[in-house]
Amino acid sequence: MNTATKNLEDDHVHILKLTEVMVTITRHENPDIKHIESIVDIIRNFADGLHHAKEENLLFPALEQKGFSTRQGPVAVMLFEHEEGRNFVKGITENLELFKNANKHAIDGIFQNMLGYAELLRNHISKENNILFRMADNAFTDIEQQQLLEQFKTVEKNRLEGSKVEDYIERIKKLAAFYNV
Repeated sequence: MNTATKNLEDDHVHILKLTEVMVTITRHENPDIKHIESIVDIIRNFADGLHHAKEENLLFPALEQKGFSTRQGPVAVMLFEHEEGRNFVKGITENLELFKNANKHAIDGIFQNMLGYAELLRNHISKENNILFRMADNAFTDIEQQQLLEQFKTVEKNRLEGSKVEDYIERIKKLAAFYNV
């Protein structure tokens, strides 16, 4: 049965693939800046803009109604890590602008933030898949899971402004194929 937590885990497969691409790019002396810009766009609109929106606006409040604290414990840790991820993306973006304005040393900042983001997300996703989502599976009834899943679908339609989840997944797949990951 497809559930809300399964939907989030499915997103994670693609987000993890994107982190593999990011790590691979950092091994190139002359990275394709358009690929890095595309990655930032995918993170902002898919990983953060959609996936984290489903968690922060729907899953976490539903867990809070079940007695989970947003000030301590697993949900609080996930929220903190989402902010950490946003800070890494901000670092990528700021250094990208410097790089495009002829500061060739900014590539180090781009790579440092890409590697930091990738490491954070790998650990973060492991915690969500293996701990938080299992706790959610135990907390929610099948009906509640389905209601959340329907709400996720509404968020997908409203957040992506004409795009589809599949569009972002396809972009990730193309980048992964290009970098052989």
